[in-house]
Amino acid sequence: MHDGQLVIEEELAGELIAREFPRLAGLPVVAVPGAGTVNAIFRVGSDAVARFPLASVSADELAAEAVALADFADASPFPAPRPLGIGAGDQRYPSAWSMQTWLTGEIADPFCAAGTETFARDLGALVVALRAAPVGSRVFDGRGRGGALADHDEWMAHCLKQSAGIVDAARVSCAWSMLREVPQVGEPVMSHRDLIPANLLVAEGRLVGVLDGGSFGAADRSLDLVCAWHLLEAEARLVVRGIVGASDDEWRRGAAWALQQAMGLVWYYERTNPVMAELGRSTVTRVLADQDVLG
Repeated sequence: MHDGQLVIEEELAGELIAREFPRLAGLPVVAVPGAGTVNAIFRVGSDAVARFPLASVSADELAAEAVALADFADASPFPAPRPLGIGAGDQRYPSAWSMQTWLTGEIADPFCAAGTETFARDLGALVVALRAAPVGSRVFDGRGRGGALADHDEWMAHCLKQSAGIVDAARVSCAWSMLREVPQVGEPVMSHRDLIPANLLVAEGRLVGVLDGGSFGAADRSLDLVCAWHLLEAEARLVVRGIVGASDDEWRRGAAWALQQAMGLVWYYERTNPVMAELGRSTVTRVLADQDVLG
């Protein structure tokens, strides 16, 4: 999926896990299939999971993620992984990597419970609980989504060029030109920052787990609302809005962040990760059809 992507197979993962975490030596190590774009995932025994980044990262970076992950697990009303430790790589796999607790559940998709009020209520409850976590001295770190929408104009222009023929680029351009002007509402709040289907676990139409909390931090209060367009149809989205109590501007900024994220998926993963590309297309379609957002 990415230039210079690191590759690791089950055998090597098992060797590194046994070396760094002797108590886990001998347990089965099984690759977990999925549409993830940041880590290769391996289940270790029944209770642990190893996450091997697809691009090299330092132990310090993963240590910071572990702190955020633990904070997220404390704040989330739904189960979330907890950090178990950080492993070192070697010449065969030149990156630090991490161990976490395993959660059961099925990875959500854009359509699995898109019209379900109970699922929408779960998503709304998640956003409300995360916002209630104290920000303290944290500030938006300036990385990725969660600050000024206009900071992403250059990226969106690039995505529009790359996405010609995949989505209605003219309509997306018009929508972005409107949504980028929506003012930020209130102060930053604590945010998961990537509430996409791949980071949510479901069972019988209910939310049963939240993954990838390592970016938990202060951001635009609208950012976590992306889940409404990534995962829900129109009526169910309004359930989320009601629970969160989002104002018009707050809600429209949520749609803007969803559109910005989706436009990076539709072309970048068109050939290498069809699941993520489909997520991008379905989210773009939902935003463009949302009369509460675009009028």
